Amino acid sequence: MPGKRKKVTDKIKPYIGLSLGVLGFLIPHFFHFDGLSFAGHIALGIFLMSAVFWMFEAIPIYSTSMLVIFFQITLLSQQGLIYSDAVLPALQPEQKSENTWQVPAAAMDDSKVYILKDEINYKPLQVKVLEEGDNVVFVSADIQPDTKLVADTQHKLVGYKPVSFSVFFGTLASPIIILFLGGFMLAGASVKYNLDKNLTSVLLKPFGQKPMYIILGLMLVTATLSAFMSNTATTAMMMTVAIPIAMQVSKEDKFRIMLALSIPIAANIGGMATPIGTPPNAIVIANLNQQGISIAFGTWVSIMLPLVIVLLLLAWGSMRMIYPPTLEAFKLTLKGSFDKSGKAVILYVIFVITVLLWFTEAQHGVPSSMIAFLPIMGLTVTSVMKQDDIRSLPWEVLWLVAGGIALGISMENTGLAMWLVSSINWDTFPQLLLLLVFGGVALMLSNFLSNTVTATLLIPLAVSMGTSGIAGEGFSLIITSLVIGSACNMAMLLPISTPPNAIAMSTGFIKTPDMVKVGLIIGLVGIVAALVLSQIYWPFIIN
Repeated sequence: MPGKRKKVTDKIKPYIGLSLGVLGFLIPHFFHFDGLSFAGHIALGIFLMSAVFWMFEAIPIYSTSMLVIFFQITLLSQQGLIYSDAVLPALQPEQKSENTWQVPAAAMDDSKVYILKDEINYKPLQVKVLEEGDNVVFVSADIQPDTKLVADTQHKLVGYKPVSFSVFFGTLASPIIILFLGGFMLAGASVKYNLDKNLTSVLLKPFGQKPMYIILGLMLVTATLSAFMSNTATTAMMMTVAIPIAMQVSKEDKFRIMLALSIPIAANIGGMATPIGTPPNAIVIANLNQQGISIAFGTWVSIMLPLVIVLLLLAWGSMRMIYPPTLEAFKLTLKGSFDKSGKAVILYVIFVITVLLWFTEAQHGVPSSMIAFLPIMGLTVTSVMKQDDIRSLPWEVLWLVAGGIALGISMENTGLAMWLVSSINWDTFPQLLLLLVFGGVALMLSNFLSNTVTATLLIPLAVSMGTSGIAGEGFSLIITSLVIGSACNMAMLLPISTPPNAIAMSTGFIKTPDMVKVGLIIGLVGIVAALVLSQIYWPFIIN
């Protein structure tokens, strides 16, 4: 009966998501929210729709990103349906005498006039009204003969300067997208020539025969591979190592549970180590880049590596305590020989050069996204990666990230992100509490949503707080973004939290409560560890 109920729920869930998403898109078009620009209302509709679609997976999550970009180019771009011929109505006040002015009554609102400061910004000015009628006469020493006044504060150009459609399309070729594509090319070629499996057999040999050290070895290898490959691909590959081991162990031995849990946990944690390890990292970097803040590849590794090590040891120790194996020894039989063909050698050379250049970015100054084009170019020119190989890359992930970047652009440009955060008096929050709130919300949401979606929704809010000064003194945009990104990657409580978790659950060796126990410890202790590092370690690396 429960299984049948779940099937029914799974069938209607997309329809519920579609209905709520469409409703979310329409609400801002029929209701006015004070302080939010006309364009901000459109962006709010896109934001609500995408959040619901991503949450309910009403359509594939990468399709939602495409929909976001489509609505942005049609509704928010300079060449779109709304802004192609838009002109901001402005007027000059008529001077009656010194400091006395006259404007049409329609330009006044509760004894206020609105001064146009620049193309998109205006400020309300309280004035003393002398006469009312079709025209209003008022007194003000702040207005000059050449002062422009806003005739319609609800006009679609007030509070927003339309950007070219190419800005939104440009997210598909963002430097972050190229960085990820370079990582995908290296990962795809590594799988094709069995570099990943051969590295695994070499790296696991030193860990001996004791079950706990075999688990530690599997976790370290998985985390290392996951730093440069997709978490999902790494988990799928490493499970081919773990499953044969588990099948040789008694069903009653908790070593089986540890084997199945260790790989997705290590993959999730290892992805934090490099900018290309997981999409939330890319979202953090992309949003900081838009603010003129660049984090070099090696700097990112320096920032995150201590946290990764702490979390790996925490996960290993937690599993050792909760699921102690009864098996005393297990002999690993790993076979593998490195491909010595010409194309495999080319892959090895390009892989080593690319990684070395990434790690030394701070010394030579070449951005990591430019370096990422080396494997893209090199592996295709030398036919290491052919047409079918390129087609098999996870392009949908790039679409997903591009949609997230585009959503962040419109949220910032239309003032939506600022409007969302300005409703709370953030400057009363101590900075550590503010980080805890952001980290806690990111962790909670990422356990139920995609970690990429969560980062996409929260990072632009942090950016708005940083650029506006609304969070008060001491607020660090970089550290707050890093905490959010870290928290998103720590979410591994449920099978639905990440694809690696789902792969592990599909083995049949573990149950949801097994995942919850370890995931809860990693999430809670991990947030505390990130906060500690954000206060005593990260500032020294960043500065």
